[in-house]
Amino acid sequence: MDTNTIGFIIVAVLLGLAIGFAIAKILEKKNASRIVQRAKKSAATILRESKTEAESIKKDKILQAKEKFIELKSEHEKVILGRDKKIGDAEKRIRDKESILSSELAKNKNLNKDLEDKIQDYTGRNEYLEKKQGEIDKLQASKVMQLEVISGLSAEEAKEQLTESLRDSAKADAMALIQDTIEEAKLTAQQEAKKIIITTIQRIGTEEAIENCVSVFNLESDDVKGRIIGREGRNIRAIEAATGVEIIVDDTPEAIILSCFDTVRREIARLSLHKLVTDGRIHPARIEEVVKKTKKQIDEEIIDIGKRTVIDLGIHGLNPELIKIVGRMKYRSSYGQNLLQHSREVAKLCGVMASELGLNPKLAKRAGLLHDIGKVPDTETEMPHALLGMQWAEKYGEKPEVCNAIGAHHDEIEMTSLLSPLVQVCDAISGARPGARRQILDSYIQRLKDLEEIAFGFGGVKKAYAIQAGRELRVIVESERVTDEKAANLSFEISQKIQTDMTYPGQVKVTVIRETRAVNIAK
Repeated sequence: MDTNTIGFIIVAVLLGLAIGFAIAKILEKKNASRIVQRAKKSAATILRESKTEAESIKKDKILQAKEKFIELKSEHEKVILGRDKKIGDAEKRIRDKESILSSELAKNKNLNKDLEDKIQDYTGRNEYLEKKQGEIDKLQASKVMQLEVISGLSAEEAKEQLTESLRDSAKADAMALIQDTIEEAKLTAQQEAKKIIITTIQRIGTEEAIENCVSVFNLESDDVKGRIIGREGRNIRAIEAATGVEIIVDDTPEAIILSCFDTVRREIARLSLHKLVTDGRIHPARIEEVVKKTKKQIDEEIIDIGKRTVIDLGIHGLNPELIKIVGRMKYRSSYGQNLLQHSREVAKLCGVMASELGLNPKLAKRAGLLHDIGKVPDTETEMPHALLGMQWAEKYGEKPEVCNAIGAHHDEIEMTSLLSPLVQVCDAISGARPGARRQILDSYIQRLKDLEEIAFGFGGVKKAYAIQAGRELRVIVESERVTDEKAANLSFEISQKIQTDMTYPGQVKVTVIRETRAVNIAK
């Protein structure tokens, strides 16, 4: 193609494009006008529907507002009615009070009138009495002058003589009254003291506790004795050296004897032997190991015993060292009486008697439990156990009353509180009861014989029996030789003879029995 043809084609194409573009523009305008008309119709429809819906909503809201207004109005009317009622009630009460006050004012006016009348009457009577009193004073003065002239004494001198005579008479009457009161008080105090002690003893359950200085260790067979002795006695020497206890091996079948005055060491030796025999390994090294462990076990048991004791008695705040000392008392004895059981018994007695006497029972129990702690020293000492126990109590912070009761229960220091004689009495009660302390059989039998021999030393005695562990002596007399009156005198004489010639714990009751018998035989 040539250049002209190409240019013609390009012009034709551009012309076609322009015509097409113009036609498209015309079509777009027509479509836009249609869309605008449709939008206008749609907007009018929506506007009409909105107006209709707004009208309906408006009517609903107006109706709800009217209902709410009516409801609030009714509630307001109710509140107003309630307030009006309250105001009416208050006004009624006020009117009632006004009427009551009016009536009371009227009464008060009448009372005031009566009071004024009474005051006037009282004033008149008072004036009359004053006038009469003046006349009486004048009359008394004239009588006194006449008496002074007749007696030759002035009024002051007569008064002094009368006072002196009345004083002497009152002093004599008072002395007689005091003497009667003292005698009655002594009798009453003795009766009350006996009553308290008897009641206390009856309320405390007693136990017999006997401790010896030896313990018997039972064996399954005599073959074990050789193992305990060991080669050339090495084992038995090791046990004695470790425990401080003497071991006696004799011909007693299936038993050996442990001898020691220290019950703690004896208990350690017994438990150690039991462990060694049960284990079967018995040699010096093993013996030392077992004894060491047993000592530790006994120390723990001592502390546990002390804690249980103070808990059982209701004692609080006791120093740990004192608790340990209390536990050690289980392994001590005094005259065969277990020291811990004795101290517990004394504590209970003190608590009961303190309650009867109006004292502090807890403090009394504390003093009773600790009164013999000086009997369990770790080392030998020459100080009396009461003073040693008092020193320990002071060291570990006990109260002065408790310390004094501990130190004074054997009269080694002066008593400063009521707890001190209380602990002393309870200690004597616990130690003197039958079965409390071990006595040698021969001395016990001899004391009973001496009692009976004293009774036979008096004329007219037929039989004599010492009973109740020597606490009572019953004497049977001949009715022909001893009268009833003489029997009473004989009882007194025997009791005085026993009191002067014998030494015995507690007291001995002397009972003289006299009877008359008439015997016949029917055949």
